[in-house]
Amino acid sequence: MITIENESLKVTMRTKGAELTSIYNKITGTEQLWQADPAVWAWHAPNLFPIVGGVLNDELLVDGKTYPMPKHGFGRHSEYILLESSDVHAVFSLPNSEHTLQAYPYKFDFQVIYTLIDNALRVTYKVINHDDKTIHFSVGGHPAFRVPFLEGEKYEDYYVEFETEEPLTRHLISKNGYFDGRTESVPMKGNRIYLTGDIFNDDALIFKNISSKLVSIKSDNHDKSISVEFPHFNHLGIWAKPKANFVCIEPWLGYTDTEGEPHDISKKDAIQHLKLGHTFEAAFFISI
Repeated sequence: MITIENESLKVTMRTKGAELTSIYNKITGTEQLWQADPAVWAWHAPNLFPIVGGVLNDELLVDGKTYPMPKHGFGRHSEYILLESSDVHAVFSLPNSEHTLQAYPYKFDFQVIYTLIDNALRVTYKVINHDDKTIHFSVGGHPAFRVPFLEGEKYEDYYVEFETEEPLTRHLISKNGYFDGRTESVPMKGNRIYLTGDIFNDDALIFKNISSKLVSIKSDNHDKSISVEFPHFNHLGIWAKPKANFVCIEPWLGYTDTEGEPHDISKKDAIQHLKLGHTFEAAFFISI
């Protein structure tokens, strides 16, 4: 495990998936990250690369050839290299290899960079194109936060608050995990979605091209909160296992396929295109 720490937060990561395993609030003595109960959901905060969501038939189509690709990509299952670390900073690298080329035929370096800044953790995704052509990918975060924060509280005491008051339309997914054309408005109180035991019965709340770039988990009982700011990300997922004591706030650049015919990765909705010799960076911030 790798740990970074300042006066406010102590943050732990592992090399598998370059995944956060703990965000410990030193001010309140509280663990803020879901602790990956394997009987419920065995992840803390997976990093999604080179796709977000699923591809039809679990096959990625590139230049007429198909490659096996698991949901949310192989990044969260892979072993990363720790490139550098300091008291408040850690850089993890996943370079292309013979193994990745069997699923994703591009030469790249995918980096996950964690930096503590006062009471916030900056998570930066960096993709370097080492190929001789444009490469295509999606990327996103999937951190799960413990809710409720405090003993003696109920899940229903909490809500997700959006930066702006905007009508939110979710894009529903089929039982196979793909968009199927259905949408529905999400009931809100002003700029808040209140959490209930059944709010995620139909899977994630997925919002495309959302205006808000800051969302917070808050309680009616106190002023403690967790905020996720995602200035570089266009899409957002909010999810938990039904009746589980966590909420995932997921900034995405990309999303799952739509039922029907598969599309080449270069023509997928919301895909990112990185030209020869270029570098991509996008960051989000978790504030406690």
